[in-house]
Amino acid sequence: MAYNIIELNEKLTTELRVLAKEMGIRRPDAYKKEELIYKILDEQAIAETKKLSADGGTQQGYTPRRDSDSKTNTQRNKTSNRKEEPKEKETDKKEDKTKTQSQSQPVQAVEKPKLVRKESAVTEEKVPATQKVSLSSQPETKPATTKTVPEKSIETTGTKIETPEKKAEETATPKAPGKPIQLVFRSSKHRIEEKSTPAPVTLPPVVAEEAPEEKTDTPVKEAPVPGGKLSMMDLISPSPLQPKQAAAQQNKQPQAHQGQVQPQVQVQAPQPKEKDPAYDFDGILNASGVLEIMPDGYGFLRSSDYNYMSSPDDIYVSQSQIRLFGLKTGDVVEGPIRPPKEGEKFFPLVKVDNINGRNPDDVRDRVPFDHLKPLFPNEKFNLTKGHNDNLSCRVVDLFSPIGKGQRGLIVAQPKTGKTMLLKDIANAIADNHPEVYMIILLIDERPEEVTDMERSVNAEVIASTFDEPADRHVKIAEIVLNKARRLVECGHDVVILLDSITRLARAYNTVQPASGKVLSGGVDANALHKPKRFFGAARNIEHGGSLTIIATALTETGSKMDDVIFEEFKGTGNMELQLDRKLSNKRIFPSVDIIASSTRRDDLLLSQETLSRMWVLRNFLSDMNSVEAMEFLLTRLRRTSSNEEFLISMND
Repeated sequence: MAYNIIELNEKLTTELRVLAKEMGIRRPDAYKKEELIYKILDEQAIAETKKLSADGGTQQGYTPRRDSDSKTNTQRNKTSNRKEEPKEKETDKKEDKTKTQSQSQPVQAVEKPKLVRKESAVTEEKVPATQKVSLSSQPETKPATTKTVPEKSIETTGTKIETPEKKAEETATPKAPGKPIQLVFRSSKHRIEEKSTPAPVTLPPVVAEEAPEEKTDTPVKEAPVPGGKLSMMDLISPSPLQPKQAAAQQNKQPQAHQGQVQPQVQVQAPQPKEKDPAYDFDGILNASGVLEIMPDGYGFLRSSDYNYMSSPDDIYVSQSQIRLFGLKTGDVVEGPIRPPKEGEKFFPLVKVDNINGRNPDDVRDRVPFDHLKPLFPNEKFNLTKGHNDNLSCRVVDLFSPIGKGQRGLIVAQPKTGKTMLLKDIANAIADNHPEVYMIILLIDERPEEVTDMERSVNAEVIASTFDEPADRHVKIAEIVLNKARRLVECGHDVVILLDSITRLARAYNTVQPASGKVLSGGVDANALHKPKRFFGAARNIEHGGSLTIIATALTETGSKMDDVIFEEFKGTGNMELQLDRKLSNKRIFPSVDIIASSTRRDDLLLSQETLSRMWVLRNFLSDMNSVEAMEFLLTRLRRTSSNEEFLISMND
């Protein structure tokens, strides 16, 4: 099958290499696509010329005659005497003259002299008008295209090409007195066999880069078309293009080869398929966290899983979003996020849906925490259900009731069970008041206690263990306090259980720059301001919302600093629950000193009947020491299922 250049250009490189291997081209893998196309076209043209010459020779009977003639000529040349040498020289001179004349004058097709035998005469075949080549119309030809043969040589010619123009020229121009100029068409196979003949006419190389307007200097002679076969030009030149295809082909063709550098072949790369647009992940995931605003104005949503410290879960909040919604440090922001793009490190917040559980429009006009009106606690936390209640909670509920907005201080010596008491209070509040948001803040505690608290309490546990630096204690405490303030500004009830405020004050004292004024025990004069600010944030708000802080304070630890810290916080709370080491040594729990424990303005929390009965009970227990009073109370409490039943049975 014959291919043209357009069909080969449409094929892939792999298909072209397979085709080249079939045609016998060596090392097809070493060529590029365009070079491979030209190699295939050249090989195809050579194969077709061989095929056509072989067909023409067998039909016209040229080959045997040529072989026999060549043999006879060689024998005559060998047997010729020296007398014939001058004749040969004369014929050579005549040939030179005819060559010079043919170079100076255009070649004219002349009828052959009647030297050809009748057996070799070939009838003129009719060729279509599109395939005839008028030799007279071409002004210039290369000398290699013409050939004069001496009289003695026997002609082996192909079909004659005669046109009316040629006949007119013959009649108009007189014949030269010399021998006639003859056009002899010979195939490449015959030219190779005859060593005495000049070099064969080579076909011009097919150059795809040439524009269609350019014409080659050497005309391409048409081979005979036996039996209606295609001509050589039809095999080499591509089929005529349509106007649109021709325009596209001209755009694709680069400039002609320049001899200095290797040709830069511009092959139109296949247009890449349009990739499917990346899936839009915006708004699929919703995230929430506590906002921490950086000094530059932007912020991050910190995760409670990492104790509000920087982590891989941080979500970026832009400065424009912070200004638009009036966000502050500690706000709990919830909204959709999207994956980070190129150059981004964090998941950015796409939209703000909720701020502290409220609509962003409502939060924008909130009153700052420092401008809210604080009141005494007037709503009591119910630590008991009325059945199967913990004795620790029942004792605290009787003698030191806790209200919403309470600022309570649990004064405890080491190993008095303050952590267990704090855990019981947390579970009681979580069970009876699910509307309350509770945070347990553990500062400078043991890691195993943190794990136990996380597993046993239904609340948010934020911890910084004793192996962490003091600045981390301070940072976590500040974030928790800011979060609680923002929730209270939005009208929520928040409870913070702090263990312990003494360790927090120590951390602030370590972080505080030296002011030069040092109190007894090594406490800086300004170091206790921020711990007092933390503890003093507990308050009941006038128009809704409250912040309750129950903190533990260590005493009698053997450290003068702890005693100074306790003295500073002693009068700041409005509820005090003291634990006694004597009770814990006797394994009496809860080891609460009933006589020393009380709540300020408990008349706002308890009913009048309960107050009167509690006054009688306190008056009765005042003559006992802490151990006797606790033992008497526990025996009576175990007999009853609730505090109300206990108060009713006091007369018995």
